[in-house]
Amino acid sequence: MHFLRTHWIRLFLMLDLFLLAVIAGLYASGQPVVSGVLNKISGTVSGAVRLAQSDLTHASAAQQEKSVHLDVPLILQKPELPRGCEVTSLAMMLAQAGVRVDKMELAANLKKLPYRSDDRYGDPDDGFVGNMYHLNQPGFGVYHRPLADLAGQYLPFRIDDLSGKSFDAVLASLDKGRSVVVWTNVTFRPLPDSAFETWRTGNGKIRVTRSEHAVLVTGYDGGHIYFNNPLGGKNERADRTAFIRAWEQMGSQAVTYRTIPFIN
Repeated sequence: MHFLRTHWIRLFLMLDLFLLAVIAGLYASGQPVVSGVLNKISGTVSGAVRLAQSDLTHASAAQQEKSVHLDVPLILQKPELPRGCEVTSLAMMLAQAGVRVDKMELAANLKKLPYRSDDRYGDPDDGFVGNMYHLNQPGFGVYHRPLADLAGQYLPFRIDDLSGKSFDAVLASLDKGRSVVVWTNVTFRPLPDSAFETWRTGNGKIRVTRSEHAVLVTGYDGGHIYFNNPLGGKNERADRTAFIRAWEQMGSQAVTYRTIPFIN
C-alpha cells in the first residue's frame, strides 16, 4: 500500500505540472482557454482517478486472498491455571520473541486484586481479579494494560499495546512475523447482551462477561483467523468476521512485541 500511495502521489504531481504548463502556454499565446483543452484535461484526470481506484481495488482483493501462518509452540493453561488464559498466551508470545519464561512465573508476577472488596468488584484494567489458580474460589481475569506492563518486564521497551486500534494492526503484526495476544470469548463469536453483566468497581461501572478468554493469534487467511488456544489446540481457526466482531466486543484489546525497541 505504501508503494501505491507513493505511485499515485507522483502521478498527481505530474498532472499538476501538466495543467500548469497548459495554462501557461495558453496565456503566453494570448489564446482563450477553449472547451476542447478543458475536456482533454478532464479526460486525463478522470483516467488517472480510474486507474488509482482500480489499483486500490486490486490491492484490497489481494489482502483478502493473502494468508499468514506462524509456528508458535502451544502452551496449555490447565491444570495449573484454570483462569490463566492471559498469562499463558503471553508465555507463548514471549517464547516466540526469544524469552523463555514459565507461565507460573508470569502468574506469580502479575498484579492481582481482590475479587470483591467494600461492595466493589476488582477492575481487570488494574490487575487480575480474584483467584487464577482455583475454581472453587471467585475469580475473573485481567485486561491488556496489566498484561502489557508484565510483558514489559521481560521485553523492556519492546511491547506494543495495539488496544483500541483496528484489527488491521493485528494483521500488520502477523505480516511481520509477530504473534499477538488478543481478548475474545470462549465461542469466538459475538455474544448476546444477556451474556454480559455490569460491575461496580473503584473506577466506575464496567461490563464484563464470564465467557472472557484470551488467545494468541498466529495467522489469518481470507476467511479465517488462526490462534493458539490455551484451553484447546495449536492453530485453531475461527470465522474471520465473527472473530473480529467478538474481539471488538471485548474492547479491541491486543498486545504484541517489537523486534527493535521503540520501532514497530
